[in-house]
Amino acid sequence: MGRLAILALRVVIVLAFTGLLFVQLFLMPVVYLDLQDAGPDVAHLRWGLPVVGFLFALAAEVALVAIWKLVTMVKRDTVFSTRAFRWVDVVIGCAVAATLIAVVLSFLLAPGEEVPPGMVMLVVIGGVGTALIALVVFVLRMLLAKAVALDTTATTLRAELDEVI
Repeated sequence: MGRLAILALRVVIVLAFTGLLFVQLFLMPVVYLDLQDAGPDVAHLRWGLPVVGFLFALAAEVALVAIWKLVTMVKRDTVFSTRAFRWVDVVIGCAVAATLIAVVLSFLLAPGEEVPPGMVMLVVIGGVGTALIALVVFVLRMLLAKAVALDTTATTLRAELDEVI
C-alpha cells in the first residue's frame, strides 16, 4: 500500500474519530436535555437514547483505533503475522457490539406512537448492516489466517532451501 493511501486512510480515521468524539461529548448531552423538555410521552427515551448513542460511538471509536493499528502494520509490512488477529478480532467485536446496540435501540424506539415504524425499521436495517460488516471482516480474518500460514510455510521452505544451497 502506498504512502498516499496510508496517509489518506489516517486522515479519514482522524476525521471520523473527531466527529464521533463530538457526538459523544456534545450531541448526546443535547439529546438528553431535549428529551427532558419533550414531555412524558418520550420519557422512556430520556436515558436510553443518549446512552445507546454514546455506546454506538464508543464501539466505532474502538474499531477506528484497531483499524489504525492494522494500517500501521501494513505500513511496516508486518500485517501477515499473528499479532494482526488481535486487531481484526477487535473490529469484529465492535461490529457485533454495534449490531447488539442497534437491537437495543430498536426495542427502545418500538413502543408507543412517538416514533414512526419506518424509523424503527431503519434502525433494524442498520443493525443488519453492522452484522454483515462483522461477517465480511470474519471472512477476511479467515483469509488472513491462510495468508499467515502460507507466509510461514514459505519462510520455512526458504530456510530449508538456503541450507541445501
